[in-house]
Amino acid sequence: MDNRTPKPLAVNRGRRKFLKGTTAAGAMAVAAPIGAKLIASGAAPARTSKAPLRPSRLDEGLGPHPKDHGLLSSAGSDYMIDVLRKLGIDHVAFVPGDTFRGLHESLVNYGLLTEPKMTFSAVNHEETAVAFCHGYAKVEGKPMACFVHAAVGLQHAAMALYNAWADRVPVVCLAGARVYSAERGIYVDWDHSVFDGPALVRDFTKWDNTPLTLEDFGNTAVRAYKFATTPPAGPVVLQVDMTLQENPLPGDKAPPIPSLPQSTPPSGDDRAVAEIAKLLVAAENPVIAADRAARTPKGLALMVELAEALQCAVVDSHARFNFPWRHPLNQSARQREAVADGDLVLGLEMTDFHGIIGQLPKSVKTLSITSEDLYMKANYGDYQHFAAVDMAVEADAEATLPALIEAVRRLTPNTRRPAFEARGQRLAQAHLAALQASREAAAVGWDEQPISVPRLCQELYAQIKDEDWALVSGTVFQSYWPQQLWSADRHYQYIGDAGAYGLGYLPGAALGAAAAHARHGRLAVAVGGDGDFMFSPAVLWAAAHNRIPFLYVIHNNRAYFNEIMALQRIANRRNRGIDRTGIGNDLTQPIVDYAAMARSMGVAGFGPVTDPKALADVFRQAVALVKRGEPVLVDVVAQGR
Repeated sequence: MDNRTPKPLAVNRGRRKFLKGTTAAGAMAVAAPIGAKLIASGAAPARTSKAPLRPSRLDEGLGPHPKDHGLLSSAGSDYMIDVLRKLGIDHVAFVPGDTFRGLHESLVNYGLLTEPKMTFSAVNHEETAVAFCHGYAKVEGKPMACFVHAAVGLQHAAMALYNAWADRVPVVCLAGARVYSAERGIYVDWDHSVFDGPALVRDFTKWDNTPLTLEDFGNTAVRAYKFATTPPAGPVVLQVDMTLQENPLPGDKAPPIPSLPQSTPPSGDDRAVAEIAKLLVAAENPVIAADRAARTPKGLALMVELAEALQCAVVDSHARFNFPWRHPLNQSARQREAVADGDLVLGLEMTDFHGIIGQLPKSVKTLSITSEDLYMKANYGDYQHFAAVDMAVEADAEATLPALIEAVRRLTPNTRRPAFEARGQRLAQAHLAALQASREAAAVGWDEQPISVPRLCQELYAQIKDEDWALVSGTVFQSYWPQQLWSADRHYQYIGDAGAYGLGYLPGAALGAAAAHARHGRLAVAVGGDGDFMFSPAVLWAAAHNRIPFLYVIHNNRAYFNEIMALQRIANRRNRGIDRTGIGNDLTQPIVDYAAMARSMGVAGFGPVTDPKALADVFRQAVALVKRGEPVLVDVVAQGR
């Protein structure tokens, strides 16, 4: 990817004065004839006074700055960049803001030019910057960083930080700040200042701090990274003072950078694991339920290994890629039936375990392994309904799986193996039957207009199935049709949804995920709603500017359709009819031309596609462009869900 890095310029004070003078002179030369024409036409009064014009309150430009040390041979923000690099953070996203101007300058003139070189992605909104980090981390398995501007930037970022918090995804957010009031000059500096900025998002970040020395920054950044990446993962915020960024290193010597310790996620107690294994082996119809269980490709392999050792049903709630979609033991398409048939349900990193086991009879044994119980906050309800399980192991599920698999194999007598094999065969038949039922359901309304959602998904899959593809969007609003019909067996092929379902997540997260996939030569595709896209359409400019190839399909039902369904239920309950439930929910009058919007920002745009027979050709052209390295948007006018 092109960082668009300019060649470094040797700048001194004399040159800065010269530039200032020429800029002012140039502006006057252009303004003079325009002003003369305005006066002649009577549009503007002639200025007779020779007194200088009153400056704008913003004319102070960069505002106050730390003590002038002359030309600097070192800077605190250079050290901060080195700290990020030592942590393995090699990618940063932001929209510019002057409270992190020191970090900004260090990144472009130091971090991007010296080894190991960092990468920068320009975006247009702080929410997009955090969402970019969110999607990137779910692909790369490690966090990247974003910089945000003071109080207002962190306020913009808050929704995306909450999505990352609710999705248990590590993000490292550095918030610039004028901590000391003596540094605040013009009125905007005061408007944007906050003494304890991280308090804005403290309820939904895992940790925050405001380091006041460079040595403290090094220690704090390493601690923050460790907290962010230890399950359950989450976003962290460091408030970074401007003086600390811009002052020279004390004695031109950088403080030491602490080493990041090798961390081992917490695994389950041996006795508890052995007890769970014993119960699994003895059960007639055990069911494994998973949501965020497979954090890594190794986790996916372990999930398959455990299921095959037991030949038991697996139901996936799809917050991560927990199980291959066409594996015969995958019973996700018939989750209710599979769980209802079970006599034991083991939940692995479940977001809402109560939603699966809440109605089961007490005779069904329920067990859970989750890191969620190790760290929780009270104010926001993302912890979901309490799941009253028979046995809970407070540990990271993926880290516990090797011991659980070993215990299952050790405790399985040869006499149980025929029953396991017979159970596996029954589940394989049930999987095939569910697949056939899904195909038959998808065929209903195949040629209808607006285009059916199954057809949208299948026509897209037909064009990408032979590529090294990755779906970087959730599928709940497409009724999980990709999971029902597509074949996927690689961990990176699906990353789940927003966490808190805050609108505006997908465009930025899809772009960040696509940037990560581009490093590996993968074809990134997203399918997202028009309502969500309208919250952050400027991501199109960022995709073109940063030259990130991906295919973004607008599932355009011309409404906030989820809310239409909710309003219809209320209207029906009140016996008032549903003919007016589009008011306040539709996205018409005017109809948005998303393809034109894309083209206006340098992205290839197709659509609106209204004829289902045209989908194959449009997607074929779009995929060809993405393979050439371009971002592409396709607007498909489709049914609600």
